[in-house]
Amino acid sequence: MTSSSIAIPAGMPQYDDVPRFDVAAVRADFPILDREVNGHPLVYLDSANTSHKPRQVLDVLTEHYARHNANVSRSVHTLGTEATEAYEGARAKIAAFLNAPSVDEVVFTKNSTEAINVVAYAFSNASLRADADERFRLGPGDEIVISEMEHHSNIVPWQLLAERTGATLRWFPVTDGGRLDESGLDDLVTERTKIVSLVHTSNILGTVNATARITERVRQVGALLLLDCSQSVPHQPIDVVDLDADFIVFTGHKMCGPTGIGVLWGRGELLAAMPPVMGGGSMIETVTMARTTFAAPPARFEAGTPPIAEAVALGAAVDYLTGVGMRAIQWHEKELTAYALDALATVPGLRIFGPSVPVGRGGTISFALGDVHPHDVGQVLDSLGVQVRVGHHCAKPVCARFGVPAMTRASFYLYTTTAEIDALVAGLDQVRKVFA
Repeated sequence: MTSSSIAIPAGMPQYDDVPRFDVAAVRADFPILDREVNGHPLVYLDSANTSHKPRQVLDVLTEHYARHNANVSRSVHTLGTEATEAYEGARAKIAAFLNAPSVDEVVFTKNSTEAINVVAYAFSNASLRADADERFRLGPGDEIVISEMEHHSNIVPWQLLAERTGATLRWFPVTDGGRLDESGLDDLVTERTKIVSLVHTSNILGTVNATARITERVRQVGALLLLDCSQSVPHQPIDVVDLDADFIVFTGHKMCGPTGIGVLWGRGELLAAMPPVMGGGSMIETVTMARTTFAAPPARFEAGTPPIAEAVALGAAVDYLTGVGMRAIQWHEKELTAYALDALATVPGLRIFGPSVPVGRGGTISFALGDVHPHDVGQVLDSLGVQVRVGHHCAKPVCARFGVPAMTRASFYLYTTTAEIDALVAGLDQVRKVFA
């Protein structure tokens, strides 16, 4: 594709060989971007919340229901075979997208939250069985480690697990600059640690966590590592072999796919050692009135009728993102973030939370505008067609860490333009006039 036309801020490295794509051509694939809001062109800066869907994904979703609708792994008739092949084909696409060693390491869930809960409840179920794999058994004296910058979906399941098992929950603090404080790593992750579960890219601070040092320590103590990649899989190339986590989770609706579909990737031998979390159809090997034996992963963790059309459409989203190029998307957002940080710095009274430079940071910027409540900021911006998210962003501990009840957040994706960032800055000037 041809080059996008972003004005690269002064001091930002400029390279001739970086991958590029035509942003206008990409935007033309997203029907919703043509609409107006309150009489203004839509400026959508809330992709960290949910992304829009290109026609290529919408068409696959419609086509599946219109032509191939049937249940999977249950029938030998033509429609059942077509649905099963499409569903398992989507699994194969996602495995390739992640460079997973085996397609059987990809488990479909309804979102990242459910994926994290599958792992947490597997720990809980294993802890009740004397014959369970020791890596999944938890009790008093054992520890779970998370961080202060987590989304609630990577806090609450571990709090509940600690309550059920008597384990202790500990966490990495966050620095004033919005990065993980690893200064106490060796004291925090110890031989008592059973699992470390961290966000890869923060949904509120935009911080991209470099995990190599933490991973090394996790391996030293024999713990397991889960990474919440909800905000990284859609925005940068992710190779699970290079990442060297034991589990990663992400969700379809943030990566041009539909809602109701997510992914748990896990190392094959770990998934095989995990007890099931939900019981029902399709996850069994044999059932008698006395006992049940369970299918191998991934079926073991996909009880009942799965989100079939959603999985197929997620496969189409993977095709779309691959066609644009994940390196190109990553670089586009890096340039957008640099541009936005410079542009927002011109707004009097605006305070940015998280890293102040586009290094180790994704295209999500949360901020406060003087004493104006974020809900008021959001309402004025909405009146101008600018869509941002306001509130605690399901990350209340982060808001508490920085002493604010809520934040305003602008987040970018492959279809975002610098003109939309300019519209945000102009809108913030309007907010200042309204609340002067």
